Amino acid sequence: MSFTVTIVPGGARFLVDDDEPILEAALRQGVVIPYGCRNGACGSCKSLVVEGEIEQGAHSPRALSRDERSRGMALLCCARARSDLSVQARLVSGPGQMPVRKMPCRISTIVRAAPDVAVVRLQLPAGERLQYLAGQYVELILRDGTRRSYSMACAPGSAEQIELHVRHLPGGRFTDALFGASQPSLKERDILRLEGPMGTFFLREDFSCPIVLLASGTGFAPIKAIVEHMQAAGIERQTTLYWGGRRPRDLYANELCERWASEMPHLRYVPVVSDALAEDAWRGRTGFVHRAVVEDFPDLSGHQVYACGAPAMVQAARRDFACCGLPDGDFYADAFTTAADLAAAETIVG
Repeated sequence: MSFTVTIVPGGARFLVDDDEPILEAALRQGVVIPYGCRNGACGSCKSLVVEGEIEQGAHSPRALSRDERSRGMALLCCARARSDLSVQARLVSGPGQMPVRKMPCRISTIVRAAPDVAVVRLQLPAGERLQYLAGQYVELILRDGTRRSYSMACAPGSAEQIELHVRHLPGGRFTDALFGASQPSLKERDILRLEGPMGTFFLREDFSCPIVLLASGTGFAPIKAIVEHMQAAGIERQTTLYWGGRRPRDLYANELCERWASEMPHLRYVPVVSDALAEDAWRGRTGFVHRAVVEDFPDLSGHQVYACGAPAMVQAARRDFACCGLPDGDFYADAFTTAADLAAAETIVG
């Protein structure tokens, strides 16, 4: 059985089978709404069901609380229609123009940027380019069919390679294979498969307002792609980049950011460290990185914010920035969810 879903206020319509997640049906038919993890963990696809009935699937309570559910909110990535629906959601233009492809790739280089971070460059097939928007991600398909999501950390079309930033999560199937202490089972020249591009996190170029770029940890990867794209495209909007880590070594591309700030008159860089040790001799900003934004921008009206990092940081930033006058529609986010986050989501059944 199929049902009709109408997006309001845009009016877009699409059909969804009763055993199909609503988001998947939308994307399949070229209707793009905000989304991220597609597994009920990040909350990017949270929307209001104005009319009709759904069955909400397994999800993280951090992505969708009981109170939000009682008010009619739903996670469309793991919700199924049980009648025709009217859903209040934003339509996103841009990603639908980029074809999602599967292709093989070869690990070209693996460089340790920090004790627990590797910069991995993937060689695409000869003569191939992956079309994507700066900020989007790909899914690596492992030999057993499991998938891991990583944002591209380079501007689109820059080379026949793409760059990923991978943090080691002990116990992680992919990262343990990459970071193995004595004999990594993933190494340079190994073949992987990828699918992409995915996600609705990318720079909205049809605006001229000032930008705040906010990253924690390897959430820096898509932010790096956005800055490199701005350089290549000659975009000179006033931009402030905040990057947070627990210790200075977590800001593994600090020198690159400082160089951007010296080369791009419209860009200011603010590194923030939350748990520096005495041996770090840190003299810069301290505390939570999103609070540094609040201190510098008590009035965020008239700005756009692009935030990427741990879900807790992204959610805190969304909440606190709203108190600074930032409309929710000007807050664009990509919450980095791990396999553990997704496993936790699967234990919370609607």
